[in-house]
Amino acid sequence: MSRIEELPDDFDESLDLNAAPVKTSLEDTLKAALAGQSSNATSNGSNEGSSGLKTGKNMEEIVNKTPLFMSDLDNAADEDGENIQLEALKALQYEGTKAEIAQGFKDRGNEAIAEKHWQDAREFYSKGLAVLTSKEDQWEKPTDKTKEDRKQRELHEILRVNRAMAQLELKNYRSTIVDCLAVLKLNPKNVKAHYRCGAALTALEKYSEAIDTCEKGLELDKSNIAMQKLLDKAKAAQKVFDARNARRKVEQQKKERERLILATALKARGIKLRGSEKAPNLDDAEIRLEPDPLSPESEIVFPVLLLYPMHEQSDFIKAFKETETIADHLAYIFPLPWDAQGMYRQGSVECYVDTAKGGVIKAGEESSLLELLGNGQTEVIDGLVRIHIVPSALARKWISEVKAKKGG
Repeated sequence: MSRIEELPDDFDESLDLNAAPVKTSLEDTLKAALAGQSSNATSNGSNEGSSGLKTGKNMEEIVNKTPLFMSDLDNAADEDGENIQLEALKALQYEGTKAEIAQGFKDRGNEAIAEKHWQDAREFYSKGLAVLTSKEDQWEKPTDKTKEDRKQRELHEILRVNRAMAQLELKNYRSTIVDCLAVLKLNPKNVKAHYRCGAALTALEKYSEAIDTCEKGLELDKSNIAMQKLLDKAKAAQKVFDARNARRKVEQQKKERERLILATALKARGIKLRGSEKAPNLDDAEIRLEPDPLSPESEIVFPVLLLYPMHEQSDFIKAFKETETIADHLAYIFPLPWDAQGMYRQGSVECYVDTAKGGVIKAGEESSLLELLGNGQTEVIDGLVRIHIVPSALARKWISEVKAKKGG
């Protein structure tokens, strides 16, 4: 199925944008480029081959001296140090008035659009604009300055609106908008500028601005089908966007209420929280109220890390309720798979929690989490409770190490 194409101003309507670009092989291109030289060589009785084409190094030299294919400027000149074709092309950029040169770039840009070479088109239109805005004085003087000025103004508008089309196809939406706004400043009635600006705004999810732009465009051209379709698309997208934002707003408000209620519940229990510069990644584990996060009567649940400092091991408990005891969790965690000596058994370990001042306090296995955290001495850092589990036989040694580390 073919698609609707927005055409640049002064575009050749006989061209078919939906047709696939014609691909020419390198061999055919080279033969076409050298056709003149080949025919001359054949007519002069050259014995370089039945096709008239040189081969090997000689052919490479000929190709490199052709402006379209040259890759080495140092070897592009003839025996006298000149390349007539190249010098002629260089001179062409200054042959004619500004309007004539800009017109040439516009035409080449339109040719690139026909081939859907959007980057090339953008470059040609940009070069045309550069000529029109240049302060240099190397172009020919017009015989009719009034006509030249009028033509330059027309070209400035056309080059801008055409470049906006190329930018739109390249998904350079902000650049598209910049060009369209420049066009509308020159001519507020340019319908194509309204359309392309509306399309770019829609792509950027600026739907209200896109709707406004399209409506203004339809005021200028009420029968513009493409503009109407774009307006309908922007309006439909705006509805989806508004609904999504409404849901997001409700969710944000709910989370904020949950946060305030949780903070109130923690304060009521005397539990202190503190953050650090290197907070661990807990994924979706967090301090929360269960079962109802909006009820201060719910239980507080904490992520807890059980540390075994004498063996550099640990266990992570995602949801440790405030009313649960350490023993409740040790019951299913013990025995530990790496404890070959059987040192970690219920009744043969001691539990400790860090204090806010950098020390530790001992906690019994039957102590609830609320008793550990609501005593005024401890604090929860980065939303994670840390409990040290030490074999009773090694507790004295560990305490000495903790004190030594604190003193050092």
